[in-house]
Amino acid sequence: MIPLTLFALGWVGSVAAHAGHEQKTLSGPHQGLWYNTLPGDGGTQADSVFSGISTFGRLPYQPCLKTPDVKYDIAFLGAPFDTGTSYRPGARFGPSGIRQGSRRLNLYGGYNVPLKTNPFNSWATVLDCGDIPVTSYDNTFALHQIEEGHFNILTRSPATDADKRGPAIKGKTLPRVITLGGDHTITLPLLRSINRAYGPVSVIHFDSHLDTWRPKVFGGSPSEVASINHGTYFYHAAMEGLLANDTNIHAGIRTTLSGPSDYDNDGYCGFEIVEAREIDKIGTDGIIKRIVDRVGTTRPVYLSIDIDTLDPAFAPATGTPETGGWSTRELRTILRGLEELNLIAADIVEVAPAYDTNAEHTTMAAADVLYEVMSIMVKKGPLSKMISEQESSEL
Repeated sequence: MIPLTLFALGWVGSVAAHAGHEQKTLSGPHQGLWYNTLPGDGGTQADSVFSGISTFGRLPYQPCLKTPDVKYDIAFLGAPFDTGTSYRPGARFGPSGIRQGSRRLNLYGGYNVPLKTNPFNSWATVLDCGDIPVTSYDNTFALHQIEEGHFNILTRSPATDADKRGPAIKGKTLPRVITLGGDHTITLPLLRSINRAYGPVSVIHFDSHLDTWRPKVFGGSPSEVASINHGTYFYHAAMEGLLANDTNIHAGIRTTLSGPSDYDNDGYCGFEIVEAREIDKIGTDGIIKRIVDRVGTTRPVYLSIDIDTLDPAFAPATGTPETGGWSTRELRTILRGLEELNLIAADIVEVAPAYDTNAEHTTMAAADVLYEVMSIMVKKGPLSKMISEQESSEL
């Protein structure tokens, strides 16, 4: 009879040899049982998709607000706030829901076929930095927490090209931050943070709603606090000078209005509009061209995506659903068409998991959208590259 200890050791060795892709940084006789990397060029760790804490795409987790020395090139950051919502609350659970919906993104390696890049295995150090602690009792203080938390993460030295010039104020190269909302009110403090680092920026806004309503039109304004909400934040951003002049665009709009004057006010705030229904006439290529022509390929761009850009058939779990929206395939195709733009930061908002299906349609759609955004950022390279491209074009 074979002694039990010899049998166990032989079995472990056999499993490790069969796996054949052990992490070189790990040691010990049993590591091959748990930690392996996928074959091929993906390099993604192939431990169970169900194990460990939920981070975006199972990225490494760092509580970045508690660890000031941690380095990254792209950071995912949650902003669990939804007390600026007018219709259905619940987006405070958006960050955790999106992370759950992202679990299988790199299950097979993470390679993005249309964009020809792997955002999980590239030059970039990408981390999930957890959430900004946000109070649910005081909107003014909560927005201050979001702005300062985002600015703290945004303005650190990146892991790559920290010593090179970048597009930020004072010529710094900064990391990129992708924020998981939260209702759309959070975009105002995020733009305040961006403005402190970059000055006024061009904004691409995917949404079914304008979100430039004057407070007196959108639900009245019984107080200064109430005047800032998920339908008025772009009005405030325009009034505060956070937006670059006449280089901003909405895409996917299909909302009802208080009247035609809403469009006049939207133009005053500096936006052009692409209606959702225009896709039937000009297609995804036409939508992409409208966006790129508006914002250009040389300036810093902030991308804000409301999940209600998608039709409720694809994303039912949102604060203010509107029928007649785009499909997940159409939105992802349009996003890929923006790969030449200089995305410095982004957010996705209004994911309210309580209204989702058991199949997690909305949270998976949100995660897939951010997968495309992350892929674009990785493919574009460090933001220092933006300066070198500008200089080359001027020669």
